[in-house]
Amino acid sequence: MSHPQQYADWQQMAADMRFETRAYINDEFVDAASGETFETINPATGKRLARVASCDGPDAELAVGHARAAFDGGAWSRLAPGKRKRVLLRLADLMEANKHELALLDTLDMGKPITSSLGDMQGAIGCLRYHAESIDKMFGEVAPTGEESLALVLREPLGVVASIVPWNFPLMMTAWKIAPALAAGNSVILKPSEKSPLSALRLAELARDAGIPSGVFQVLPGFGHTVGKALALSMGVDCLSFTGSTQVGKQLMQYAGQSNLKKVYLECGGKSPNLVFADCKNLDQVARHAAEAIFHNQGEVCIAGSRLLVENSIREAFVEKVLAAAETMQPGDPLDPKSFMGAMVDETQHRRVLDFIRQGVEEGASLRTGGEALKGEGWFIPPTVFDGVTPQMVIGREEIFGPGGAPVSLY
Repeated sequence: MSHPQQYADWQQMAADMRFETRAYINDEFVDAASGETFETINPATGKRLARVASCDGPDAELAVGHARAAFDGGAWSRLAPGKRKRVLLRLADLMEANKHELALLDTLDMGKPITSSLGDMQGAIGCLRYHAESIDKMFGEVAPTGEESLALVLREPLGVVASIVPWNFPLMMTAWKIAPALAAGNSVILKPSEKSPLSALRLAELARDAGIPSGVFQVLPGFGHTVGKALALSMGVDCLSFTGSTQVGKQLMQYAGQSNLKKVYLECGGKSPNLVFADCKNLDQVARHAAEAIFHNQGEVCIAGSRLLVENSIREAFVEKVLAAAETMQPGDPLDPKSFMGAMVDETQHRRVLDFIRQGVEEGASLRTGGEALKGEGWFIPPTVFDGVTPQMVIGREEIFGPGGAPVSLY
């Protein structure tokens, strides 16, 4: 079905879906060297989708070797900018042609609503096209010097780039990492989250069809403490890019220091506030935006607006409006285009969010709505709002990464 629109269409497409589950190394789909696999689960049902290759050190070493050979060979790194641009634009076109399948893979794998996944696809495609177009439009510089000197500023690829992406926006985050790296001429090894690897492996097929040369783009599914660690410690990796928790980011910095002091780019954690003052012109609109800021993507967003700081004179009225907005954002089947929220990514995250909610109650915060897991299959938590939260409370300080907001007073 090429253009699913209705709930039934997505259900049928999901039933017919087949998954690529092997690692993608040097233009071929292969099992992990160890033969090990791991389960990827549909969070909306708690049932297994597939068993995926679980890569480790030997797989990383093999991929790094191919990436280095591809970079040194120059088939991509020294390809004329216009030709590299055309290949990446062709990949973007293939993503556009397969956007429903790619969106469905992310929805099945991590539980986000299909409408949200479709939005992610447009963002991923746009990101790839933007960086492809930049290839022949970003120039070096000639620095001003005396007549006896010549100083040039050149834009050159680094070499082998390892990208470790999170599970909350699987393909969009992938595009953010690989698009600029590939556009610059680097070889890229992608390590998708073990909680959402399927769209990355489908992307590898499309990259091959687009004409990206062997070894230039590779995908190693697996765990952070195995293949992720191996990439971070590899002497053959020149740059490491990571989005995820602050704790893991610290570990990756240490691994970089223990190996070749590779460049490391981190995006770690968040606890973003919304500030609302009494002179706000439209409290209803702002309350809905505040609710969307925490409940979008089930709150599994590093920039989620998880705290509300509200001027006391409008505090009660505003919180009531947030509660009313939250009531319209209840979770449902991620395959239903009408669902605003889907399922938590897995049982571990589901339990973690419920533990935060329990701590909030124990520390004296007022639970105004939500707070309990929905009964039935899958890992669903409704919109949850606390009041009377202080900065000393755990839920006022820690990143919940779930549908739990915390209105507090601004004095």
